[in-house]
Amino acid sequence: MRYVIRVAYDGTDYCGWQVQPNGVTVQQRLQEAVRAAFGADASVTASGRTDAGVHALGQVCHLDIPNSIPGERLADALNAHLPDDIGVLASAQAREGFDANRSAKRKTYRYSLYFSSRRNPLLDRYAARTEGKCDIDALRRAGALFVGEHDFAAYCSSGSQVKTTTRRVYSVTAERRGELVDIYVCGGGFLYNMVRTMAGTMLWYSLGKLTEEDILTTLKEGRRSLVGKTMPAKGLTLMSVEYSPDPFSV
Repeated sequence: MRYVIRVAYDGTDYCGWQVQPNGVTVQQRLQEAVRAAFGADASVTASGRTDAGVHALGQVCHLDIPNSIPGERLADALNAHLPDDIGVLASAQAREGFDANRSAKRKTYRYSLYFSSRRNPLLDRYAARTEGKCDIDALRRAGALFVGEHDFAAYCSSGSQVKTTTRRVYSVTAERRGELVDIYVCGGGFLYNMVRTMAGTMLWYSLGKLTEEDILTTLKEGRRSLVGKTMPAKGLTLMSVEYSPDPFSV
């Protein structure tokens, strides 16, 4: 029987999502929990892979297990065998044909920054520190340039193997949250390191290191030399994945 789960995790101590031979991953821990809870091996398929150090509040996954259990109880069964930095927030029996990866319509990521001349250990685990003053209006102006369908080749790490680098971005916003500044990016799909590089480009624009014309040129000509730096993984969180219909609705 196929089930769908919504998972949150602190990615600090993991080598990303996908099982690999050289380090512990989130997928590995979830599959170990399935084995411990049900005595069965199952592949846990996510909406998409997150990189080492990236966090999630709303990662969505599906899994097939031979056992029959009420969908809403699966979360508790798995949580009993998961470490403190991974938790299943919701679970349900999946509708016929549901695939956490292929059925996804939109994803929203958050990139968190804080502006300080000194490191704050209470912020530093989930946000990237930068010096200078925050110009949130400038961050918003830069973000607006990414909205729409563009070729994001300049925002993709070299060596990535994808059929096309064209992606549609639905919205980019910047908001204050106490001492933090959060950049939210919603899109149909993302290239490897795309959001982290977009955040770095927005930051450089806000600090006067790039112009609007520079950013537009990166989208038109794919010029990597004009984008900002790829920001550290620790500031990135997968907030939500959207489907139609909602796989968790009754």
